[in-house]
Amino acid sequence: MSSRITWEVCDTAPVAVVRLCGPLDLGTMRSVHRVLDRALAAEPDALVVDLAGVTVRDRLALSVFAATARRAAEWPAVPVVLCAPPPDAARWLAESTACRVVPVSRDCDEATRVAGAAAAPRLQARLEPVAEACRRARELVVDACTRWNLPDAAGPAALVLSELVGNVVRHAGTPMQVTVTLRRPYLHLAVVDGSPAAARPARTDLRAEGGRGLLLVRELAQRWGSVPAGQGKAVWAIMSAT
Repeated sequence: MSSRITWEVCDTAPVAVVRLCGPLDLGTMRSVHRVLDRALAAEPDALVVDLAGVTVRDRLALSVFAATARRAAEWPAVPVVLCAPPPDAARWLAESTACRVVPVSRDCDEATRVAGAAAAPRLQARLEPVAEACRRARELVVDACTRWNLPDAAGPAALVLSELVGNVVRHAGTPMQVTVTLRRPYLHLAVVDGSPAAARPARTDLRAEGGRGLLLVRELAQRWGSVPAGQGKAVWAIMSAT
């Protein structure tokens, strides 16, 4: 009996679809986790995971989908939908408190419709690592908050995104993808750069020149984090969308 799981990824549409095939257990779930992370790194509008070809050998391995959904809710702030699970897996998903947060559809077409309908509005920009990038990031936030009628969020969010971009300019020095997403009740801000080094607040006085950075992000955002994304990383922050 094969102990290898395979996958097919279709990420050319706004909704990415990952089709899994083979046994899912505590060993193969690591491979599943990696492929789902790679699919999220492309920042799709939503992610559908097709389980029609999967044989679940250990129900605990289904927790990989809940973990993926939790990560996706923070960055890139997209919905995750499962589809076509085998009968045993469907029952276990329904019984699992952790997995109930992940919607399950009968087939891939239905899941794609559900995921697409749940996709959140977003604005994106590709920026170079130059001083002007911070100004462009602030403009992007103001534009987004104007479109989405979030006047009170514009100022703090512009400051946070400017600091995330400034951190890339100062430390990573690579081109970056900047994203502003409205997934109520939160405004999600993210910057993806080409450096794999995790972002960490500097041990410096907030009053020092260039010392605010991620310390200020930590003060203003409800949550923030840094996760691997492709060859680099994504640094994200979540703020109240009020």
